[in-house]
Amino acid sequence: MPFTCSICGEESTRICVRCTKDACDNHLCEKCLRCSDCCECEVKLSDPVRMMVHAAVPDTAAAAPPEPAPEPPMPGPDPDPAPEDPDLIVPQE
Repeated sequence: MPFTCSICGEESTRICVRCTKDACDNHLCEKCLRCSDCCECEVKLSDPVRMMVHAAVPDTAAAAPPEPAPEPPMPGPDPDPAPEDPDLIVPQE
């Protein structure tokens, strides 16, 4: 039966030498072999492989849907269109 890290729940095969809780490699200091809760070293431990982040979202942003991008303006009619049939050109006087 695999053990799980007492901090993040990942699979663990080692324990903290101070509190004897199961700890994964991400939460066990290589220098003192203590878990991140007990470690007093100044060395930063590795970040967890999977970290759940809950970002605070302001109520106004959550309630309002994003605005759609504006559509480009439609081209107007050609002011001096060329005749479709050159034989139908009517001379202007």
